[in-house]
Amino acid sequence: MDVHDGRQHWAPDRIRAADQAHVWHPYSPRFNAQPQLPVRSARGTRLTLADGREVLDGMSSWWAACHGHSHPHIVAAAHRQIDTMSHVMFGGLTHQPAAELAERLLGLVNGPRALEGPPLTSVFYSDSGSVAVEVALKMALQYQRGMGRPQRDRFLTWRGGYYGDTQGPMGVCDPEGGMHRLWRGTLTPQVFVPAPPGLLASPRTIADYLADIAATIHRHNAATSPHGIAGIIVEPLVQGAGGMRFHHPELIGGLRRLCEETGTLLIADEIATGFGRTGESFACFTAGVRPDILCVGKALTGGFMSFAATLAGDRVARAVDSEPGGGALMHGPTFMGNPLACAVSLAALDLHESGYWRPRVRRFAELLEEELAPLRGAPGVADVRVLGAIGVVEMLGEVELPRMTRTLVDMGVWLRPFGRLLYTMPPFICTDAEIRLIGRAMRQAVTA
Repeated sequence: MDVHDGRQHWAPDRIRAADQAHVWHPYSPRFNAQPQLPVRSARGTRLTLADGREVLDGMSSWWAACHGHSHPHIVAAAHRQIDTMSHVMFGGLTHQPAAELAERLLGLVNGPRALEGPPLTSVFYSDSGSVAVEVALKMALQYQRGMGRPQRDRFLTWRGGYYGDTQGPMGVCDPEGGMHRLWRGTLTPQVFVPAPPGLLASPRTIADYLADIAATIHRHNAATSPHGIAGIIVEPLVQGAGGMRFHHPELIGGLRRLCEETGTLLIADEIATGFGRTGESFACFTAGVRPDILCVGKALTGGFMSFAATLAGDRVARAVDSEPGGGALMHGPTFMGNPLACAVSLAALDLHESGYWRPRVRRFAELLEEELAPLRGAPGVADVRVLGAIGVVEMLGEVELPRMTRTLVDMGVWLRPFGRLLYTMPPFICTDAEIRLIGRAMRQAVTA
């Protein structure tokens, strides 16, 4: 079939006009939304706007492009795979990219180091982080049914969390201060405990907090309770879109032990933190912990395309298989196990396993602390915090999004403030000078 590709480059105004006329952007009203900046291309750490300006992508495009844009190693892998097989259904079929990726992901998670928690042995692929969490929740519910505890049908989590935008994940997001409070009353009620104490919490504070969680679990799992706890779901070390708050690794270790004592599953959402963001391959590793179920996404493909995975151990899989309702995990995205996404993820894993990012993340933490420290105590600033390759300025009030964005772009930096937060999660390939530029731009955006 002869098909003519007659597409021409549009001028920036043409892109904007069509976008405003037809496109609904994330977390935005359909009409009267802020104008969007058209992007022409992305390479390395830079986005080239349609008007010719360049900006440094200090967001790793929502935390995904950790190795930068258009990395040649990943591009080459994508070209090889797309010439062979871009997609095939995953029901009744399989292929090397999916099998190899599962083997390598599990090797990375189980690794050579000793961790609390059973090995992870199974991988369920999906097409987004939200769906990876959705699958994790289903696994936990079916696990409890398979164990003969169907009344354990609720999840415990701490306030201030964010787990995605589909129905199940929305239910475990913060019901009061989170972005999904609109749906309060229409979602399955879950069990919320106070937000975790911060990174500098004392051992006594941590112990008291964990004791309160233990009491909550025992109360809900009592024979007289109609709804027990199927699992505890948390974002290890970093609460992401719910507030960019950091907490002590010992909290994760304590939750691991609580889950073992109570027959509860520990679910770790590492969609934002996985693959190096906090300085370890996974934030759980900082606590010496392996969860029962692990959700990964975003940087899994190096930010090249939407893809995610939910990893679980044998005891979860065997309980699901023996569940009285049919013994199958009834979930199957159309693009599950997409070979192109798997091939791209394998290439991104090559880069991750090279370890180049480890010293860079340590250096980023030093530079971000140095650059953002002058904002501590500045007018309107509530807090400044840094962990790994994450730098956060929390304001006392809502950020002035249009003004801040203009200031940042004028300085050659792209960040996306939200709520009371101005923050950066830059690509690991940034130079020292680029990290300093991000820091200067953040200071200017706050003080201008």
